[in-house]
Amino acid sequence: MTRIHETALVDQRAEIDSDVEIGPYSIVGGCVRIGKGSRIKSHVVIEGRTTLGEGNVIFQFATVGSVPQDLKYKGEPSELIVGNHNTIREFVSINPGTKGGGMVTRIGDRNLLMMYCHIAHDCVLGNHNIIANGATLGGHVIIEDYVIVGGLVGIHQFTRVGSGVILGAGSMVSKDVPPYCNATGDRARLRGLNLEGLKRRRVEKEKIEALRKTYRIMFRSKLKVRDAIMKVRQELSGYAEAEQLVTFVENSQRGVCR
Repeated sequence: MTRIHETALVDQRAEIDSDVEIGPYSIVGGCVRIGKGSRIKSHVVIEGRTTLGEGNVIFQFATVGSVPQDLKYKGEPSELIVGNHNTIREFVSINPGTKGGGMVTRIGDRNLLMMYCHIAHDCVLGNHNIIANGATLGGHVIIEDYVIVGGLVGIHQFTRVGSGVILGAGSMVSKDVPPYCNATGDRARLRGLNLEGLKRRRVEKEKIEALRKTYRIMFRSKLKVRDAIMKVRQELSGYAEAEQLVTFVENSQRGVCR
């Protein structure tokens, strides 16, 4: 049974699935859809064309779906689409997309967005990411899967962060960060592989060693990027993780952290 507190303001046009809980003084707009089993705590604002999947938990004072903080936004009917089983903590802000970025901000499944973090317009988050306290994603940022963004990290617009990356607290990230890497600093530089993350995800030792070799070839040799990519593909062709890393570098539009 859906439970809506008597002090909550829920537009009658909103689509609320079964077993949803909406707490005191929360506000839900008319173009909002909330999936089964979601929990909306007190004083939450959900507005705009926002779709929440199943089993999401949104804590007090979060603002989800408010208009983009982009002067180019002219009221176009853009969207925010959130997947399943995400946790959105206190004072998080998430904006929908804009005409200049595909009209959609998209968040996948099982992400943890910690207090005060900001997800700007047209961002795309994959699955199983942790965005720590006070981290800020500029517009059009892409975060793949199993990424840890440390506290107070700032990520520049149009930057891409590959799967399995860890960004150290306080980092300012202005270039793409290749998969499985550890990047820290202002401006962020590569500090090696995210070995702890790989071990926690139980990646096989053989694959980790292949990534070590890939990292050395790509970032510690004196080879040109094109030659390094060719060398990795010749020597480590049987490892999907190695190919994922070099493909990321090959396709980077901003250039990668060095």
